[in-house]
Amino acid sequence: MASLTLQGNAIQSLGNLPAKGSAAPDFNLTKGDLSAASLSDYKGKKVVLNIFPSIDTGTCAQSVRQFNKDASALDNTVVLCVSKDLPFAQARFCGAEGIENVEMLSDFRDGNFGKAYEVEFTEGPLVPLHSRAVVVLNEDGNVVYTEQVGEIVDEPNYKAALEALQNG
Repeated sequence: MASLTLQGNAIQSLGNLPAKGSAAPDFNLTKGDLSAASLSDYKGKKVVLNIFPSIDTGTCAQSVRQFNKDASALDNTVVLCVSKDLPFAQARFCGAEGIENVEMLSDFRDGNFGKAYEVEFTEGPLVPLHSRAVVVLNEDGNVVYTEQVGEIVDEPNYKAALEALQNG
């Protein structure tokens, strides 16, 4: 279990993010048009997984805005923003914010992404949402960078994630 905090209060998620150098677990997530997306859909591209509890919180929304801004300058890279929000809520947010450079994906159907990446909360007020984390994959689908944000209200280290893309 990963020990995290929410405004200083201890909470837990399932465990640890995939190890650096390992093959990323496959996933089956839902796009805004309700079609399926899996890791194999992004084969040959670098992938940033921006994982968070809910698009309707300030920090989560800011992470999507920041990665949307940064993604416009990235070659052969896709930023996937993953939460358990319904695809309709994700689409509403993106439309209102003018978000066009990231892809929103939902784990609302079965929660298998949260389990495979071990980011699902197991205790605390956010059960069964995802913890805040970033996982960066190279073109071969191998993990080159991970960050499990220890305090859920804090933003991830965007600079480190983007540097991993260049060095991975």
